[in-house]
Amino acid sequence: MTDTRKTRFKVDGMDCASCAGKIDTAVRRMPGVEDVSVSVTAGTMTVTHAASGDLAAIGAKLSGLGYAATPLASARGGCAHDHHAHAHDDGPSHRQEDTGTRTPAAASPMGLHGDHHGAGGEGAWWRSRKGRLTLFSGVALLLAYALGHLVPAIAPFAFVAALLVGLIPIARRAVMAALAGTPFSIEMLMTVAAIGAVVIDAGEEAAAVVFLFLVGELLEGVAAGRARQSIQALAALVPKTARLEENGVTREVPAEDLAVGALILVRPGDRIPADGTIMDGESAIDEAPVTGESTPVLKGVGAAVFAGTVNGDGALRVRVSAAAADNTIARVIRLVEEAQESKAPTERFIDRFSTYYTPGVVAVAALVAILPPLLAGASWSEWVYKGLAILLIGCPCALVISTPAAIAASLSAGARRGLLLKGGAVLERLGALTAVAFDKTGTLTDGKPQVTDIIAFDRSEVEVLRYAAAVDQGSSHPLALAVLARAAAEGVKIPPASAARALGGKGVIATVDGEAVFFGSPKAAGERVPLSDDRLAAIARLNDDGKTVSVLLVGDVPAGAIAMRDEPRADAGAGLDALRAGGIRTVMLTGDNRRTAAAIGAALRIEVRAELMPEDKQRIVSELRRDGLVVGKVGDGINDAPALAAADVGIAMGGGTDVALETADAAILHGRVGDVARMIDLSKRTMRNIRQNIALALGLKAVFLVTTVLGVTGLWPAILADTGATVLVTLNALRLLRLPATRP
Repeated sequence: MTDTRKTRFKVDGMDCASCAGKIDTAVRRMPGVEDVSVSVTAGTMTVTHAASGDLAAIGAKLSGLGYAATPLASARGGCAHDHHAHAHDDGPSHRQEDTGTRTPAAASPMGLHGDHHGAGGEGAWWRSRKGRLTLFSGVALLLAYALGHLVPAIAPFAFVAALLVGLIPIARRAVMAALAGTPFSIEMLMTVAAIGAVVIDAGEEAAAVVFLFLVGELLEGVAAGRARQSIQALAALVPKTARLEENGVTREVPAEDLAVGALILVRPGDRIPADGTIMDGESAIDEAPVTGESTPVLKGVGAAVFAGTVNGDGALRVRVSAAAADNTIARVIRLVEEAQESKAPTERFIDRFSTYYTPGVVAVAALVAILPPLLAGASWSEWVYKGLAILLIGCPCALVISTPAAIAASLSAGARRGLLLKGGAVLERLGALTAVAFDKTGTLTDGKPQVTDIIAFDRSEVEVLRYAAAVDQGSSHPLALAVLARAAAEGVKIPPASAARALGGKGVIATVDGEAVFFGSPKAAGERVPLSDDRLAAIARLNDDGKTVSVLLVGDVPAGAIAMRDEPRADAGAGLDALRAGGIRTVMLTGDNRRTAAAIGAALRIEVRAELMPEDKQRIVSELRRDGLVVGKVGDGINDAPALAAADVGIAMGGGTDVALETADAAILHGRVGDVARMIDLSKRTMRNIRQNIALALGLKAVFLVTTVLGVTGLWPAILADTGATVLVTLNALRLLRLPATRP
């Protein structure tokens, strides 16, 4: 088996789909290259190549086309190996392959060509190569106009000279693209049109058209740069330094050097420099930069925190749980960049269409230029001029960028709201969902029991909670933690307990305030002290509601009971209502017992399938699909992985296992049920935007095609029909970056 490797490149100067097409075609034809995946909006290219492949040759090839390529090294050192890695565009992969890069901060670029010349690259636009070329061309055009006014006899030569300032670099790129396999590039169309205009004595107009073309390219670069910055800005959220605690001493270190397990101090008002778990302290954490959560979340010992979020008013000691290359923000950036390199079905169709469209336009332009003079004796100059204008109108840039620009903006906007989508194909399919199946525990519910009822038999409710919390001190059992959390929330002062011991499967016993206290199952309590029929009936009613009941005995007297249940998430009801309002069927798939599942299902008004094994969940998802439904599956555990893979779209909830995140097509970082509806809405907004972009691109071309043939418009409007449409389509797509703020 051939040893293959994947290398990701940062490509500067790639600002439109036409650029991506030329790069893809050129690199794909090189020896040793097996596959190429290019993302305009991320400004990256991933190449699958033989281990012996020549990266310098790839850089030189792109340099000849007018781009600068920089391979990005893995944070682990070197590019990642993938022994049978082939990037496919035919559909979403359920498993994301390591592309050899982590985050912009973690990468160690090995520059082949260090010139950042794309308008969308680093630095001000006028310092870029495209910016300088546009300025020089504009100055040359102004000088030509001035000289032509002062010395009319040399005006034609002055405009040809001004034309050559901008055209020579364009023509060079056209020739290189043709040699690399792209003969019908926009640069070639521009070169043919400009030279043809000079031949028919329209040099002044040709010079102006070349300048407008360069302006259009520059605007495309600025718009593309804005799209890139929307996601790359996330990397800037992580502070550069952290306060590391070692042996009682705190010192400042680079955040990227923090190792897993390190203890860091986060002062009030500081950004948290790494993912981790709070070991000491309590504070309100502003998670809006990472998850879109609109209000700060109060977190204490044991709670997880994300890199880039802002600590509130309390000092925290945090144990680092992920290295800089693998923290939440790094994973978000990596997932979005990988997703932007995978093409949606609509985008693949447009790409195939454009391969026939551009040669077709060239043929139409040739017929318009030749047939009227040959068949009807019309003016050669007039109809060649019209043919040249049609060449410019026919450039497919606006059409080709219409889909990837919208998808990239949506992927970036979703990521900034905690909605991660693994590619354009996933984004398209989300809007087509007609059914969504949810796991229960940790998805529709919080995943941990909460105290729901405190029943007083012989003592007050406060006393019942006080004694129960006393015997549960020091226990890590989920039910004990629920009691302690309720006591803390109500400010109950917990007395000390002595001689505490667990009774396997029954409960716990201890001495509190000099009295023997038992807290455990109703059955075990009944074996110690008989319970009245009224009390047994109350316990049965709570059990029927899917609640777990523990009885408190103080001495030989039943003092009370506490009921607990894994309660629905705060937004679960509203989130499911939003889906049903959109005509989407909802169903709960859970391995929990029928009684508990039915109680939760009734509260949330959702169809319930209970007592399921992982294979049962997968089978039900497959059955729903066979019934003609487009099914989404939402879950957070290992047992959800088979069903996530079987669904049309698998969605992992935040805080879920790595297996669920790996298997799923999408992920909800903050774990809000309502975010499922937001994902679907984002998909529908994106598809509307794509349809608008396609209509805008084709509509403008159709209008100018007709007006050009009728002689109403000429070369100037023709180039505006191309570059202007491209800029308008890109700006329309960028509207998707402004998603409505997420509400808790």
